[in-house]
Amino acid sequence: MKDMSLWNAADWTAAIAVVVLGFFLAVGASIAMSKKEEAFGHPKGLYMLFFAEMWERFSYYGMRALLIFYLTQHWLFTDGASTAIYGSYTALVYITPVLGGYLADRYLGQRKAVLFGGVLLAFGHLFMAFEGVGGQEDPTINVFWLALALIIVGSGFLKANISVMVGQLYRLTDLRRDAAYTIFYMGINVGAAIGTILVGYLGQTLGWAYGFGLAGIGMLAGLVVFVLGKKVLLGAGEAPAPLAKSKEFMIYAVGLAAVAIMWLLVQDDETVQNILLVSGFALLGYVLYIAFTKLEKEPRERVFAILFLVSLNPLFWGLFEQAGGSLNLYTDRFVDTGGVPASIFQSINPIYIILLAPVFAAVWQFLGRKGLEPSAPAKFGIALILLGIGFLVFVLGGNGDAMTPVLFVFLIYFFHTAGELCLSPVGLSAMNRLAPAFMASLIMGAWFYMSAVGNFVAGKIGEATGGEDGEMTKEATLAIYDKIGWISIGVGVAVILVSPLVKRWMHLDTLKDADPHLEGEGAAGMEAQEAGVHPTTKPTA
Repeated sequence: MKDMSLWNAADWTAAIAVVVLGFFLAVGASIAMSKKEEAFGHPKGLYMLFFAEMWERFSYYGMRALLIFYLTQHWLFTDGASTAIYGSYTALVYITPVLGGYLADRYLGQRKAVLFGGVLLAFGHLFMAFEGVGGQEDPTINVFWLALALIIVGSGFLKANISVMVGQLYRLTDLRRDAAYTIFYMGINVGAAIGTILVGYLGQTLGWAYGFGLAGIGMLAGLVVFVLGKKVLLGAGEAPAPLAKSKEFMIYAVGLAAVAIMWLLVQDDETVQNILLVSGFALLGYVLYIAFTKLEKEPRERVFAILFLVSLNPLFWGLFEQAGGSLNLYTDRFVDTGGVPASIFQSINPIYIILLAPVFAAVWQFLGRKGLEPSAPAKFGIALILLGIGFLVFVLGGNGDAMTPVLFVFLIYFFHTAGELCLSPVGLSAMNRLAPAFMASLIMGAWFYMSAVGNFVAGKIGEATGGEDGEMTKEATLAIYDKIGWISIGVGVAVILVSPLVKRWMHLDTLKDADPHLEGEGAAGMEAQEAGVHPTTKPTA
């Protein structure tokens, strides 16, 4: 244990993170022990999902903060190759929720899907702790690819489905829905911030195995919370119909087979690119087929609104996700960090979300009561404009031969986080609110699918900052940031201009809640609850 008189900024940051984690755990324990059905105006189930996802994000973002450095410094990939691998990995993390969402909708239910995904994630994060001797000739690199594959498939079963379960706690017309998703989004960023600091700190000061090992412990904690908190879900996330054990285990076997496939894909970015193109058109075609053959005019136009919103994901996340790749490397090499490990700066974004999410939630609710709240598509346009401003401000601070002042790292994350809060929680809420009930998890999966495309694009943009020889340069990176900044602002303005038309497609004035006692009763005689039917849940206004 280092003497406190010798602590540097990184040591103090890690200590503060431990204290903050202890505070949130104490609050969670008090909510869990309370006999009331609600806490702070929301059902207790929201807070259980809050803490389960908090620990999952602790492990995921903690590992992600180290990944680009692990690739370049331990496995000795070039900058360009590392950002391409990073892009393929994060893209696959976001594409697998399409499969996980479909299997949950049709067979498992969201709760069992989340549980299975959590088990795979725990193994994946723990396998990351096997570092071997390093270099691409080390056979241990195959354990590394296996760890990434487990995390990819585990995220597919968990990610979309836990977000759907948040929506199942509320009626469609409940004015608390956007606030609930923003609280949920703030909660998972508590885990992201603390995990990034602690995992990054241990990984870059004590050794890779310490950081990745802590990430694995965090995922195990999330599993424990989810299993013990089942009762506060009040039926949310249960299977749509009784499921034979043989079929259930067959689905789990499919998940394990998918791990083997992902082991191959994460090493081949060209194949990932082709899969994204083919599956993207297939998914679009399937959604449009359902819209034109099985939906009436208003729900069909809501699907059109959904498609417009999700089509903006690749641009937003392709630019935003430079954070873990090219911006992470740039911070390490060209920013005056005062000796603080670059991975710790990945915590700025989730910390901003923790600070700003309540402000945004309050502003949306205040404007909503006044009838002045911007529509979801208008918020998306604002998000893209803020994203572009962040890049342009960063370029301004980086010009010249001197190291970039650390202030501009905080500024780019401020604008990008403000943009994220105008898009991500709003998008999650819109997907759950506008999607037909029988397509809920599939639509949420489509949302994450287009985020996958954005993450792959992010890897390609990051790869371009490496130039022909694969090594990043300050000048090339800033030139690319300047260009994408202006593109983002231009598209944002265009989105705002067409937002009134998209808002009309949403038909918010005719949204109605299904009768919770009648929904899903088409399967007569079945004792198990249909998905989304919670007869023990009290209706909320």
